[in-house]
Amino acid sequence: MKVTVVGTGYVGLVTGVVLADMGNDVVCVDNDQEKLEKLRNGVSPIFELGVDELLRSTIADGFFRVTDSIAEGTKHADIVFIAVGTPPGPDGTPDVTAVKAVAKEIGRNIQHYTVVVNKSTVPVGTVDMVEEILIGQGCPREMFDVVSNPEFLREGTAVWDTKNPDRVVIGSRSEQAAAKLAELYAPLEKPTIFTDPYSAELIKYASNSFLAIKISFINAISRICEARGANVQDVAKGVGMDSRIGPKFLQAGLGWGGSCLPKDVAGLIKIAEGSDYDFALLKAADDINQDQTQHFLRRMEKRLGGFTGKTVALLGLAFKPNTDDIRDAKSLEMIETLLSKGAKIRAYDPVATENVRELWPQVDYVEHVYDVSDGADALVLVTEWNEFKSLDLSRLGACMKQKVLFDGRRLYSKANAERAGFEHFTIGS
Repeated sequence: MKVTVVGTGYVGLVTGVVLADMGNDVVCVDNDQEKLEKLRNGVSPIFELGVDELLRSTIADGFFRVTDSIAEGTKHADIVFIAVGTPPGPDGTPDVTAVKAVAKEIGRNIQHYTVVVNKSTVPVGTVDMVEEILIGQGCPREMFDVVSNPEFLREGTAVWDTKNPDRVVIGSRSEQAAAKLAELYAPLEKPTIFTDPYSAELIKYASNSFLAIKISFINAISRICEARGANVQDVAKGVGMDSRIGPKFLQAGLGWGGSCLPKDVAGLIKIAEGSDYDFALLKAADDINQDQTQHFLRRMEKRLGGFTGKTVALLGLAFKPNTDDIRDAKSLEMIETLLSKGAKIRAYDPVATENVRELWPQVDYVEHVYDVSDGADALVLVTEWNEFKSLDLSRLGACMKQKVLFDGRRLYSKANAERAGFEHFTIGS
């Protein structure tokens, strides 16, 4: 099929290269010339496992190309995906300005029947909005259908998730459009849910918000564990073995961040408010998440006797492993609080350093992981990169002023940390 994807962020680019790898003729559209030049040279502008390889192979095979022209992309395609950013506004409402702008360009340039697909996470009713925009640009109603086809990608595993989805959701009022999308995804051989557009739009928000509630629940349990001498890892294991609950997303830690959960939780709260419903449960989950990192910092501050004049070493800056994304990363919250209370910070991350340096240039960033703890009063595990699992803790602690380890992701066992001479503090024990 001939496919166009407007937007080359995490969702758009991964969608584009995977569809091209499946043998479709794909054009990706973006207005960032620097990004387009990288893509033409087979270099991904995002750090995501597997993308570079797919990009190079699909370009070589002639299945993938890029342009800065939505008009060109629209004329090329049978299916046009809108995969642009919808960041939260000041009150949490998703900003669909980019979606509107793209829809206008598509509407001006449709020349044959085209399925327009909302891939971005958007409020319930956005399908109607896009339809109205297309008609407002003079596009005859019989020339298009608009479909909601939400993505369920996790940064760090986005290529795998695109090729191996738990389900494909197609929200459409048109059997013709639904069949077109089903044909596109047929090679994946995965379960497909056919529903109305409103339900499809809500599925994405409901899924991510449920995961956020599950994480916040185990983090709330971790606070009780700390107070009562229980071990949250054992509690989570016991709870997760219940087949009605399952073990996924029951890992206590510093809380959820990134580009999806915070935005989608805020978005669903606003959708609920617009539906005359006070989603108190989801608000409570958000409150728990907001306090989780601060609670961890309060424990650290108590142990160190204040942060003024202390040097704190951060292991990891990205919001999760295998990505350079720092949106709503817990490292940023930590840096802001620590600096405001007079601490000095040293930090190491395999790929996200430059992104954080743009925001916090006053932090001392090191190139080698074992340099991060030099002269530190505390070592803080923020992001659970695989390479951190096999670090020599004795070597890390050898050059510290105080051998204090605050493990924000429960990556190290207390026994191993203590054998290396550390005082070990972690979440939920």
